[in-house]
Amino acid sequence: MEFPAHLATMPMHAITEIHGEPGLLARFRLEIQAFDEPARTRLTEALDLAADLHRDDRRVREPYLNHLLRVSIRMMHHYQVREVDVIVAGLLHDAVEDHPDELAADRPGADRTAAALAALADRFGPRVARLVGAVTNPAYDPGRDKHTQYREHVAASLDREPWARVIKVSDFTDNGVGVIHTVGPKVVSSARKYRPLVPVFRDLVTRPDTPLSAPVKQHILDQLDLAEERFSSILDQPVQAEK
Repeated sequence: MEFPAHLATMPMHAITEIHGEPGLLARFRLEIQAFDEPARTRLTEALDLAADLHRDDRRVREPYLNHLLRVSIRMMHHYQVREVDVIVAGLLHDAVEDHPDELAADRPGADRTAAALAALADRFGPRVARLVGAVTNPAYDPGRDKHTQYREHVAASLDREPWARVIKVSDFTDNGVGVIHTVGPKVVSSARKYRPLVPVFRDLVTRPDTPLSAPVKQHILDQLDLAEERFSSILDQPVQAEK
């Protein structure tokens, strides 16, 4: 499949709509040309594992891999991340949460999350496993509101892992700013889930130890503003009076 010369500058949701998964894969390969050969090999291995684990997963209208590609491309292109471990963890950030048994197929034990993280550590190193662990949702108390627990987990987990903040904010951008690219009931449910996280991410992004440049932080803050505008347009529509 041929892609336009300007693929490297196209917005990612435009690539998704026009060229689908093949276009995002091509864009990913363009981005990793900035890395040396060992890094490219490692990034490709992580991509292959993510593609295999999520091969049957869907995200409303698209293959789940599209989301993982956008999260990783955003970190490389918009956030200027050159930490290979961080991009590997971005590609695999949902692997432990969604597919622990596949990751840890040869590891016995009742704690499948721990086994899956250990498998990642063996394959990609302990730092990748630690970052993925920081963005992996725990088992929630069924007696408490799930979204409240999610926000508490995000704030507590990312407080101690600055690089995990970078992964999570790219994930949030794809889910939050990208909410207008989904359809059906998920539009409203996603807006309700993610809107309360905007101030949490504002705090995390602007902390001195968040390892991003000032222009990148401002770019993310602008994206959070856009997410808030979109959440408001979805959730704050005035009720129409009956005629």
